[in-house]
Amino acid sequence: MNKKETIERARRAKTKKAALGEDIAIENFVTGREHDPLNSLDDFPEEYQQDLLDAGIEPSEKDRSGSFLQQDCSVVFSTVKYNGLELMSTTDALKEHDWLKDYLWKAVPVDMDKYTAEVELEQTHGYFIRSEAGSKVTMPVQSCLFITTDKIGQKVHNIIIAEEDSELHIITGCSVSHAVNSALHLGVSEFYVKKGAKITFTMIHNWSRGMEVRPRSAVVIEDDGVFISNYILMTPVKSLQMYPTAYCVGRNARATFQSIIYASGDTKIDSGSRAVLQGEGSRSEIISRVIATDNAKVIARSDVIGEAANAKGHIECRGLMLSDSAEVDSIPELKATRKDLDLSHEAAVGKIAEEEIQYLMARGLSEEEATSVIIRGFLNVDITGLPDALARETKKMFDMSLEKVM
Repeated sequence: MNKKETIERARRAKTKKAALGEDIAIENFVTGREHDPLNSLDDFPEEYQQDLLDAGIEPSEKDRSGSFLQQDCSVVFSTVKYNGLELMSTTDALKEHDWLKDYLWKAVPVDMDKYTAEVELEQTHGYFIRSEAGSKVTMPVQSCLFITTDKIGQKVHNIIIAEEDSELHIITGCSVSHAVNSALHLGVSEFYVKKGAKITFTMIHNWSRGMEVRPRSAVVIEDDGVFISNYILMTPVKSLQMYPTAYCVGRNARATFQSIIYASGDTKIDSGSRAVLQGEGSRSEIISRVIATDNAKVIARSDVIGEAANAKGHIECRGLMLSDSAEVDSIPELKATRKDLDLSHEAAVGKIAEEEIQYLMARGLSEEEATSVIIRGFLNVDITGLPDALARETKKMFDMSLEKVM
């Protein structure tokens, strides 16, 4: 599909509502002014530094192999500190690499809905990350998509490629200034995990009550490739709808999705993960933890589609209710198209058991402290498949996020 055909498909889908989630009036949001580039992340205004930290971004760049920061619609910082790693604006990458157009809109259809169409027609950068064949980029790359202007529409297209037998670890944060009352984030992310390669992708959403968020993500995993996604959302958001899909097309391809969501206020979330097992012996695991309090509404979806011999898939979805006015809908789905595979799921939604509270209070904790301990335990998901240093970093980010709500 050439550029002209892509644009035409996007134009035809410009008013196409998404299959899931509330509809958003994209025209209510505008493109912001240009921001000046930074010499270092420490030069980012002091008022935003804590927001960077809350999104898992280390301004000092300590123990990072590269850093990328986009403010509103401008890339203000991008640097690489590791041989075998490429990191730049997607816009710049498409100019530099003619072959990159072969990856554009191959995992995510440009006409999926009006949000993907808008990203094609009005794209404002995004990041391109690539590990070269055989490169083991063990220190994480950090990237941040940051919003500092009211009524802004941030529309990014990210492309991530791990070439054959390479390893790539990414910590990415999406964040917003507390001065912003209303804004829109549209993010298309396409991942390509080549033969024998591995990507771990840890995302922290640090949004606010006025944010409308519509990510669109998909992963293509080849023979013996591994993709591990860790997603953390602990702050309120006006509305969020996403349903990332992993296509395990290769033999023994593996995909793992782990998500932790704490929904408060009037937050509305329709979130989930899907794995399509197309390669022989491919595997997937989808694990989610959802807490809903106040008036929050959460739909937690999980879907595994088994299409290949000896494929295995498992779903584990648990919800915890902290308010009578909150709502959690857990929707696990399994689809098998042949007999020689193994798919399973378990789902549960409930409240904190009174006897658990009493047990901890009998050992000297207050009711509030006992509740906090139970919530921490409920949200504690073992982050598998990460190097020790990155696992510690991810755990630190989780603990930091949890401190904001406890």
